[in-house]
Amino acid sequence: MADHETVPYTALPAYSDEERVARARAFYEAIRTRRTCRHFADIPVPRQVIEQALLAAGSAPNGANHQPWHFAVISAPEKKQAIREAAEAEEREFYAEKASEEWLEALAPLGTDEVKEYLEIAPWLIVIFGQRRGGPKPGDDRQNYYVTESVGIATGFLLAALHDAGLATLTHTPNPMKFLNELCERPSSEKPMMIVVAGLPSKNATVPVHALDKKPLEAISSWL
Repeated sequence: MADHETVPYTALPAYSDEERVARARAFYEAIRTRRTCRHFADIPVPRQVIEQALLAAGSAPNGANHQPWHFAVISAPEKKQAIREAAEAEEREFYAEKASEEWLEALAPLGTDEVKEYLEIAPWLIVIFGQRRGGPKPGDDRQNYYVTESVGIATGFLLAALHDAGLATLTHTPNPMKFLNELCERPSSEKPMMIVVAGLPSKNATVPVHALDKKPLEAISSWL
């Protein structure tokens, strides 16, 4: 392997096994309270909260450290309105024509439909783009690697950071999403992958009971 510059590995806290178990359990107990929210309050949230959450997302592991993501952060009312109108147009077609009966049956317990008023009400929309080309330095034009996987991990970091800051979130994936390139002023070479809606829940916000049904450990893991 070619020589490359290194720095010492970040020092980790010297926890006992009992402390590690306790911290892992505490994180689980905290993150398990994250719920997808479809009812947001029109209450401002400081930009600094979003900035710090994005920095956390930007620290995610990724292919060749090319960091193949861009986060377009939307707060302007006219932009949010335009995104809602375009997203609802796609959603109307989805529910009326594109979605299979099996897909619609799977969505039914969640009560979703083509109305996406939260796209206007929530204070922040974060549109996440995957970059097929780029690189680790500004101005790079190199092939990026494992873009979907890298962006997925970064999105997970982002959701965890926003939840830890006391914000409600929702992941929205209108299909197709190419309208987001124009509305977010991003090049056509970037692939819009998700809208993360962030803000405070409304006073009367509810969650479908179906969303609380999570698979147990034995159903999501195997030990070899």
